[in-house]
Amino acid sequence: MSEAARIATETPFLRNLRGAGGDPQTSVAQPDTSARPSANITTSIQDLLGPYGDPGGVRSFLLDKGISYSLTYIGESFGNVSGGSRRGGIYEGRLDVQFDADLDKMLGWQGASVHTNLYQIHGTGISRYFVNNFITVSAIEALPSLRVYELWFEQRLFDNQLSIRFGQLASDTEFAVSQTGTLFINSTFGWPNIMAVIIPSGGPIYPLATPGVRAKYVPNKNLSLQVGVFNGDPAGALRIDNDPDPQRRNRTGTNFRTNDPALVIAEAAYAYGLEADDNIEPGTVTLGGWYHFGRFNSLSYDQSGRSLADPVSTGIGRRFRGDSGIYGMIDQTIYREPDDPNDGASVFVRLSSSPSDRNLLDFYFDAGIGYKGLLPGRSDDTVGVAFALSQISDSAGQFDTDAIFLTGVPGTRRSSEAVLEATYQAVLAPGLTLQPDFQYVFRPSGGIANPRDPNGGRIKNAAVFGLRATIRY
Repeated sequence: MSEAARIATETPFLRNLRGAGGDPQTSVAQPDTSARPSANITTSIQDLLGPYGDPGGVRSFLLDKGISYSLTYIGESFGNVSGGSRRGGIYEGRLDVQFDADLDKMLGWQGASVHTNLYQIHGTGISRYFVNNFITVSAIEALPSLRVYELWFEQRLFDNQLSIRFGQLASDTEFAVSQTGTLFINSTFGWPNIMAVIIPSGGPIYPLATPGVRAKYVPNKNLSLQVGVFNGDPAGALRIDNDPDPQRRNRTGTNFRTNDPALVIAEAAYAYGLEADDNIEPGTVTLGGWYHFGRFNSLSYDQSGRSLADPVSTGIGRRFRGDSGIYGMIDQTIYREPDDPNDGASVFVRLSSSPSDRNLLDFYFDAGIGYKGLLPGRSDDTVGVAFALSQISDSAGQFDTDAIFLTGVPGTRRSSEAVLEATYQAVLAPGLTLQPDFQYVFRPSGGIANPRDPNGGRIKNAAVFGLRATIRY
């Protein structure tokens, strides 16, 4: 097929009203595959398999009845070649099995649907065992397990303008989503690191979903308003008698907790440039915020106002009622190739902030650029560079300073952690991609002492190389 013929057969990306996160696609550089739960991936290797793509016609039969399913396998290898807590390499993988039922086709129940997906996770995480950072290198890194992720019912009303979803939900499927950011492998370019660190158990995000309700109102294709109310800790509170790791406290995703203080997230998104004759390139502006109704401890002072680093302190932080955060984002297409408007460049910028007195992190920033079709003859490939910064709060920094002064023991004062990622996603065939990746981690865990260094030196900046393969059926 000639280049002109190929371009003529492509569907303009602006017609995709369900881009990553469920809003209209405004990023020309949204990739073909992604590990993000927010990604709306439609490509499949089924056609490549010919008559073996649908043995016995079972898949087509089920689809006619309103039942669809997909299997996505992501396998990746990473090596930490310098810095971090130690050097070494890993392999990890995730099989994602999804089922969807259209209850209109099945039962004549208009606007109703059911969704669930299961994960089989295996391998070893590079961040957990080698880099020792909190901006996790890979979005699929998790402890080995077989677990339920989402399991929900949705009802659409008023010509699909309003949808209500309830069941076991994840917030990173629809909230704080950058379409351009779905290209990148580091977890923070999906759900921002600041929220993953300070919300109990990371919040309702991969690999832990939790019971909740989400309402979304879309008065027109440009504007969407949504609010979610979730159980505020998908793994349950950390206690003396249970495991400190939330993934072990909820090993299979079936805790279905409903008695923890609630987490509320609200978001408004406005998409523009959606028409072919608009005088502006497409983009989306998003504003959101969250509030957690639980109780949180000061990181620097006890109830009497004494520093927690003081040897005579009670060691129990001052209690605060509630925690909160705000975030804002722009996801913008900045260039489309004149001869192929489905190729070009998009950028994103996100900012987020939370109170300093009760959180390890109080400020977050990330930004990135992706380009689809940069290389001649590789129209479906996407290349990108992104940067993220998580700032240690003044409260946590004050504790470090007090510990050095009051104990007389030399130590480190944490400041921030940052990551720079460069990646290239090569589409080998529909539903099949290969993605080399490089990440450089600055000040892992904010600059803490390396637990493997007998001299107490800081963990050094880490250079991580990786390769991801994705196959979807």
